[in-house]
Amino acid sequence: MSIALVTGGNRGLGLATVRALAQQGACVILTAREEAKAEQTAAQLRAESLDVQGLRLDVTSLASIATAVERVTQAQGRLDVLINNAGVLPEATDTSEHDFASLDMFQQTFSTNLFGAVAVTEAFLPLLRRSAMGRIVNVSTTMGSLTDQADPHSPYYQLIVPAYQSSKAALNSVTISLAKKLVDTHIKVTSVCPGFAQTDLTPANRDQAPTTAEEAVQVVVAAATLPENSLSGTFIDRNGSVAW
Repeated sequence: MSIALVTGGNRGLGLATVRALAQQGACVILTAREEAKAEQTAAQLRAESLDVQGLRLDVTSLASIATAVERVTQAQGRLDVLINNAGVLPEATDTSEHDFASLDMFQQTFSTNLFGAVAVTEAFLPLLRRSAMGRIVNVSTTMGSLTDQADPHSPYYQLIVPAYQSSKAALNSVTISLAKKLVDTHIKVTSVCPGFAQTDLTPANRDQAPTTAEEAVQVVVAAATLPENSLSGTFIDRNGSVAW
């Protein structure tokens, strides 16, 4: 049985990912910033006969990350899959006026989307090295593709949310660097774009999203269960490769 950990797992894409992995037979550690929410959501999934454990993990707190690593080490002893799903998009609800961007928006966004993912990955790598497989999935977006941002023919060209887009572009760069760092190991690293899904990340546009969370996370699950002969350091969506 594989052991997977999902950051931001108590709602949206994270929750759908937890459920999908557990339905495939994995033991899934559902993490959330608040212990009560993690435990409550995990209990609801256990009521569906799924093997899910709740764990407090705030990706912006090194102390919280260290405590989570200690608990997983004691309880499971290894980690097979790490899903860096936790993400924020405060620009979606920002009503302040800016000539271009807000430094506060950048700080909030990068704290979770980039620095949090890096800190969690670094902390859990020793446990991933104990796995016979080892998969790291960075939940990104085509909105972070520099190719699409610069292409007037791209459907993403008109979207300007600089903090969010640059945080995901940076996360994609981390995917490449991490894959190269781990090239001599069995661990594979993948950036994935689930697409525009019906979640609370963009509450004002939720009803416009064409994809359910359950449909969107299939690409996350695919990356979490990559065959041994698959490439590491790629960026994919449901249709295949995405341009960096």
